[in-house]
Amino acid sequence: MADTPFSLETERSEDAAAIEMLHETAFGPGRYARAAFRLREGVDAVDGLSFAAWTHERGPEGGERRLIGSIRFAPVELAGQRGLMLGPLVVDPEWKGRGVGLGLMRLALARARELGHRWAILVGDAPYYARVGFVRVEPGRIRLPAPVDPARLLVLELEPGALDGAAGVLAPAH
Repeated sequence: MADTPFSLETERSEDAAAIEMLHETAFGPGRYARAAFRLREGVDAVDGLSFAAWTHERGPEGGERRLIGSIRFAPVELAGQRGLMLGPLVVDPEWKGRGVGLGLMRLALARARELGHRWAILVGDAPYYARVGFVRVEPGRIRLPAPVDPARLLVLELEPGALDGAAGVLAPAH
């Protein structure tokens, strides 16, 4: 499996069931209780920013295409400014550490910049997300509608200065 290639593609509507199964495998039912999930609940993912990673494995019966990762963004608002909430980002546990998540983020964030989005926020592991430019939010500056570990609240300005002076409670943007 070490040399198995994968491709990054725009998510299609027919990918939804496979993506949901991957979320269940990776995150389990506890994902619904997370603060970030509450911001995404009932809100459609931002058009043009959902991508999927697929393997192209070769087996005794020929090639097999299998979903191994996915990324989506939800629209959010902070102090009257629209932005993006990265997530969920999911990678098949067998594929962790092989560049799938980073590839999905790099592709999606580049596209977000092209589309004119100004900033993105997420709840996650700072050392991992720092590899694509996310930094910790100053404690107390941005709050979510549910408790979250302040050390895991990260932001990336896609346009320098996009969040200068912005503070408050993050909310879904409809």
